[in-house]
Amino acid sequence: MPTGPHRPNLWPLSRLTMSKHHTPLKPNAVIGIMGGGQLGRMAALAAAPLGYRCHIFTPEADSPAGQVSAHITQANYDDLEALDAFADACDVVTFEFENVPFESVQRLAAKVPVRPGWDVLRVSQDRCVEKAFINDQGIATVPWRAVEDRVALNKAFAEIGAPCVLKSVRLGYDGKGQTVLHDANADLDAAWAAIGGVPAVLEAFIDLKCEVSAIVARNPAGETACFPIGENHHANHILAETVVPATISDGLADHARAIAIQMADALGLIGLLAVEMFVTTDGAILVNEIAPRPHNSGHWTQDACATSQFEQFIRAVAGLPLGSVEQTFAVTMTNLLGDPVPEWYDAIAEPGAHVHLYGKAESRVGRKMGHINRVRPLKA
Repeated sequence: MPTGPHRPNLWPLSRLTMSKHHTPLKPNAVIGIMGGGQLGRMAALAAAPLGYRCHIFTPEADSPAGQVSAHITQANYDDLEALDAFADACDVVTFEFENVPFESVQRLAAKVPVRPGWDVLRVSQDRCVEKAFINDQGIATVPWRAVEDRVALNKAFAEIGAPCVLKSVRLGYDGKGQTVLHDANADLDAAWAAIGGVPAVLEAFIDLKCEVSAIVARNPAGETACFPIGENHHANHILAETVVPATISDGLADHARAIAIQMADALGLIGLLAVEMFVTTDGAILVNEIAPRPHNSGHWTQDACATSQFEQFIRAVAGLPLGSVEQTFAVTMTNLLGDPVPEWYDAIAEPGAHVHLYGKAESRVGRKMGHINRVRPLKA
């Protein structure tokens, strides 16, 4: 249950007005965050200088976000009594991960503003719904087919061809819940078993130049701001580093930002949206997936941008004007995976290196324990 009471706001509303009659949260307001991971931690740290308190809802004891927040509710995401008390203690609720049950979001929304709303979460929770939504906006993706069952996989594989990748529609990240079908003789039974025999999407392979991310904020007044494009490099299906500026043309970067803004507007987003995209060898941009929250590929903004993605996230959710997205340094963000001690300790003394650790007590292979932003001057 909540560790602290809801604190009333005493700042007069007349001082806090915004275009289109949207009223921002006043200082000392409580922002509820569903999820206790590192994204919630960095969001809470960004909220404090703006005068906001964060209240974390998480099943996890000693969570990274809970370590730095004013209040914590430790409960399962379907605990209705805990959700009611949490909503009563918050002025607005947001998410640091998108896979919150519909019934829980509905329960919260009956008591407190929820940003982003269920419609946004619904799209991002299911890969097929997500891809259909993207295509409905006239935005390209890789060729794909929905795979409801094992029989449907035969038809989808015949239409998409090899090589291709089979992904579960829900809960897959960092390479989990997916398997590659390399050639026409691929064992479809083994592939279906590898993802757990659950509804899936089959995606074609493409000739890829690079993967990039666009991160856009949108506030209740409909104001949008998109950060410079980051180029992502992976190892073992996990993001290893993001480099900004990306090695794509200005025209492609502008196109990527325009796509992200279009997506945020189409969703009616209030908050932050990360849009991962493929850049093909012939210069096309294909949207891969979206995440309506801060994103690993946006961590570079903490030390190389006028406003970090986490401050921008809080600004959007709180109904504040959005901050500048001007890039101040060139930067490489490197994830610390598994045991981070040797790398982070050396980086502490490295000029231009900014170390961010997440407060996780246990390291394991592939687990994100922190990141390092290495900044350098921007070229004229």
